[in-house]
Amino acid sequence: EVQLVESGGGLVQAGGSLRLSCAVSEYTFDDAAVGWFRQPPGKEREAVACISVSDGRSDYVDSVKGRFTISNDYLNKMVYLQMNNLKTDDTAAYYCAAAPIFMANHWRQSGFMTSWGKGTLVTVSP
Repeated sequence: EVQLVESGGGLVQAGGSLRLSCAVSEYTFDDAAVGWFRQPPGKEREAVACISVSDGRSDYVDSVKGRFTISNDYLNKMVYLQMNNLKTDDTAAYYCAAAPIFMANHWRQSGFMTSWGKGTLVTVSP
């Protein structure tokens, strides 16, 4: 089973930046996808961004477009989420997850991702 470990969370003021990292144990297929999801306090988990580890195709939810950037280091099996201009609404536990294939129209759907990390907490203060 693919193992994922997130890091980089913390406390930041609104307007600040953080970079989250996700270490992936293996890619089961060449066109694997790694996505970032988040769960704000008291709310359901929501999708954030996803990337194809083979060619860098990416997709974002509207609320983070222009502020967050997902990237990957294929050789070292690392995926990053650069978060700029953070808002208090970005406060959440952030999770990375992997799927065997990247599909821009499907990665957000429940059950598409097959492996999950345990999360890292991001807190944005006013």
